Amino acid sequence: MNQVSINKSIHLSEHLASPSEAALSHSSELNGLRLTPHFTLGEVTKSKHAEIYNIPSHVAIENLKRVCEWLEALRLRYNLRYVLRSVSPPELGGVRGGLKERNNSHCSDHPAHPGTPPNLGGEINTDTPIIINSGYRSPELNKKVGGSTTSNHLTGCAVDIRVAGIEQAMRYAVILMDYADETKQDYDELLIERNKSGCYWLHFAVRPKDNRRKTTFLQK
Repeated sequence: MNQVSINKSIHLSEHLASPSEAALSHSSELNGLRLTPHFTLGEVTKSKHAEIYNIPSHVAIENLKRVCEWLEALRLRYNLRYVLRSVSPPELGGVRGGLKERNNSHCSDHPAHPGTPPNLGGEINTDTPIIINSGYRSPELNKKVGGSTTSNHLTGCAVDIRVAGIEQAMRYAVILMDYADETKQDYDELLIERNKSGCYWLHFAVRPKDNRRKTTFLQK
């Protein structure tokens, strides 16, 4: 679906300035509107604060689409490198890739990864998704969650990516840095962050221009 189709589908022009019944009535439609093959507008605008208006502008949608194009590369490369593994049958003591991550699923209502299909030997072809904890934030939502007043989330240029632990966060970060080098593109922020409860996530941002390539492990 192209950009024009997205905008027509949710009638953003009707409610860019302030919350309205029209805007809220479209919130359930966002999940079906794809920015890229694996990421929807609903995923990058979701919030546990459903009472707060969080519909992005046309410009913010373009920014979200740009970020999601990087996430498509991350998803593909992560799956090829770490998920699609050649393993031995269970009776021979085969193991799936040896990834020993600290389970970070207690940090969210949703698990970090889908269940692994039965190991029948040969190739395991599990398409592990990239899960977004937070994407676009309206000024009201950003204030509610304690975000910076200059946050890239406000313009749709940033996402917080769920990880199973510090090791997965580092793998994601390396893939994104390699992708930046190979494609001669820059990102604005690549930050491994952690809260007081010990939950990790990867903050990733790409601006239309003037990207600073700020890379920090760990914050908070």
